[in-house]
Amino acid sequence: MNSDWSCVVRSTYRREPIVSFMLTAGVVEAAIGGLHEHWSLLALGLGTVGAAIVLRWQQHRQVARLIERAPTHALPASDARSRLPELKPKRKPPGSKY
Repeated sequence: MNSDWSCVVRSTYRREPIVSFMLTAGVVEAAIGGLHEHWSLLALGLGTVGAAIVLRWQQHRQVARLIERAPTHALPASDARSRLPELKPKRKPPGSKY
């Protein structure tokens, strides 16, 4: 179970480093503020966690919006193109002028 949890945390940090850092910092601030009855630190931590969640939600929405757009093709389909000429010239038999 411990290795599964560490794999999940590691992959999340790799995919979303800024959001993961904000979540971690916010949870730590909220825990310290709640345990020591520093209500302003608790509020700051909860605000940081909320901001991280909103940031992640906005990023997810932007990615989903980009996926929904139809791709724009600059070139025609491959079968509509004419065949390209060969790059190597054909060898001429020895003795011919051209």
